[in-house]
Amino acid sequence: MADSPASPKPPTPLYRHGDVFHARAPELEREEFMRGEAGGRLAVALDVLTDALILVGQHGVYCASERNPAVPKMDLQAVLAGIGGAKDLISSALLKLNEDSEARRRNP
Repeated sequence: MADSPASPKPPTPLYRHGDVFHARAPELEREEFMRGEAGGRLAVALDVLTDALILVGQHGVYCASERNPAVPKMDLQAVLAGIGGAKDLISSALLKLNEDSEARRRNP
């Protein structure tokens, strides 16, 4: 897999130590232990998206729409919607993995 910890990526402005696998290593290790590799990575991805959603939301306070100052500008609304949609998809995949795991435990 190209995105695995075995193939380090160069530093980025957000992940100065290489990539998300390094930057979130303790969290990944804990979640992968509790949920398995796929479930753990989905759980951490959900946390990463939540962090991004918070940052973009805070930015939206300063970049209000000129037409309606109660809402962020259109580009930020699109980013917020995209991140929110990604969170919904990841949450549903995580829920499905959990349901499948429970079903396997009940019916070996």
